[in-house]
Amino acid sequence: MEVIPFEAEAHLDWVDLARAIEEGHKMPRAQVEDVLMYRGAQTLLNRSAWIDGMGVGVKACTIFPGETPMINGAVNLFSDATGSLDAVVDFHLVTKWKTAGDSLLAATKLARKGSTKFLIVGAGTVGRAMVQAYGAAFEGAQFSIWNRSPEGAEAFARETGATVVQDLQTAVGEADVVTCATMASAPVVKGAWLQPGQHLNLIGAYRPDMREADDAAMVRGRVFVDSRETTLDHIGELIEPLASGAIARDDVLADYYQMEDFTRTSADEITVFKNGGGAHMDLMVSRYILDAWRRR
Repeated sequence: MEVIPFEAEAHLDWVDLARAIEEGHKMPRAQVEDVLMYRGAQTLLNRSAWIDGMGVGVKACTIFPGETPMINGAVNLFSDATGSLDAVVDFHLVTKWKTAGDSLLAATKLARKGSTKFLIVGAGTVGRAMVQAYGAAFEGAQFSIWNRSPEGAEAFARETGATVVQDLQTAVGEADVVTCATMASAPVVKGAWLQPGQHLNLIGAYRPDMREADDAAMVRGRVFVDSRETTLDHIGELIEPLASGAIARDDVLADYYQMEDFTRTSADEITVFKNGGGAHMDLMVSRYILDAWRRR
């Protein structure tokens, strides 16, 4: 049994990870189950997935607001053949590489070839990971950062080399790829700002009361998700435009289990991707990490 620390990321590769996620979705559809327990403001979250041929992953974490760190956890990775424990993988390592790798795969399929101008909206840890991921997959990638707090944007810029922008509408209009990684409960990016040929990558929203783009963005774009099961009925990004009738369920064109349909069809269309994650993605990424750790 291996114990894999965060430092294992030195042996990982963003492009290889995106390829591993794509290959994982060619395997039998995952069985997925989430269990949440609460004690006041404190939460225990267990996310489990079983993929026939890959094994079982159980991602367990505690969320204790006010503590440092607030989130702690680990991923238990079990053998598909014997059920034995193959590895315990650092929670933060899996979460970072799963979240950014998920959106990177979508961008490699949906962004225009030769995209170089990447706008990051939200100066948190996910945005920093996206700079690494995009930089590995898109030659000549240049980054700009917009954040509600100018201090946060400046810190992000110092760490990543991104250029700070203050006018979000103008910055959106100038980007090839717009990536939102915020905790917004109301839309930050307006569909009216989007330009032909852009790719909009939505990461931050994960609850029914959260969204980062308005209905107009979903109407103007060709919409894709990583998993229908973790997005359509669970995240405000899709719940709200579906409820209002702005879009229909059939307007969500494909998820990763329909990779043959997961593609851009013209240079001028706007593509929109919603990253919903899920335990099956944690399992795929944990297996990739274990394989890379064993090859080190």
